[in-house]
Amino acid sequence: MPKASVATESVDNDEQNPARRLRLRAAWMYFVEEMTQNEIAQKLGIGRVTVVRLLAAARERSEVKISIGDRLAECVEAERLLERRFGISEAIVVPLSARGADATGPISAATGAYVSQLVRPGMRIGVGWGRTLVSSLAFMNERTVDDVSVVSLLGGIMKARRFNPAEFAWRFASLFQADCYLMTAPLVVDSEETRRTLIERCGLGDIFELAKSLDAVVMSAAGMGADATSHQSKFISNADRASVIKAGAVGDVLFNFFDAHGELIDHPINQRVMSVPLDIVSKVPVRVLAAGGASKVHALAGALKLLRPTVLITDEYTAKDVLKLAGAPQAV
Repeated sequence: MPKASVATESVDNDEQNPARRLRLRAAWMYFVEEMTQNEIAQKLGIGRVTVVRLLAAARERSEVKISIGDRLAECVEAERLLERRFGISEAIVVPLSARGADATGPISAATGAYVSQLVRPGMRIGVGWGRTLVSSLAFMNERTVDDVSVVSLLGGIMKARRFNPAEFAWRFASLFQADCYLMTAPLVVDSEETRRTLIERCGLGDIFELAKSLDAVVMSAAGMGADATSHQSKFISNADRASVIKAGAVGDVLFNFFDAHGELIDHPINQRVMSVPLDIVSKVPVRVLAAGGASKVHALAGALKLLRPTVLITDEYTAKDVLKLAGAPQAV
């Protein structure tokens, strides 16, 4: 059965923010006390339409979090199949309303919940970027965790974008009051020589060394469709994007483009990207990969071979399609 938790805060803060206080009261009455919207309206002395708006605002601001206690059998079966086929320690497969539906929300919710329980005192966590990870922030439990460091695994700080690696790392760190280490460089530079100079002579080598001692990484994988973050972000030109596709790219992880076999493609852009090398990332003890959706099936299949994640979070239809591509038995 669904369960709801409603955010609370001190009386002093409530008095300073009467609008939030009203939202939380309405949310508590609706989700916890199971009062009807009409009953809440009468209790608070407001209109029913206002109650509807308050409940919607509480959900949008992540002041209400819904969790499902029971797992769907077909999702559990897909999890076990993925774990056996790809050597994954833990697969988390979330239900999706229909094939072709946007999987971002459900995967983000599961990712946020998983990362919330993953973070513990003294950890060093490397993070990637993308729409799924940005959306997962709304589902993470904000709390102070002692001596946590968050390391952005790639550049991109030079321009403000909708999905910016530096922005995501900073917001992630803020949720846990953690130290944040950013790679202060463009995501893609003009040459391999420039990349080497930035690492060796401009202090970025420290980030690469820090990455060697990470306890966990949280990443996503992008496909090569029009909805891919690599396309929407405009960090590379349309010509470069067309070129990597021609070279066989089916997706990217940390802006490293790879083919269907899970091998990095032979393309100059992979020598120009400012990101921690994947051979370092693949040695981190806990490797969380969160991705799904019809446009990411081939990308996820390749990323599983490339990164060998210890934790995979995806949706039920993507799980079935990835298993089919791998020639493995599928869930019913």
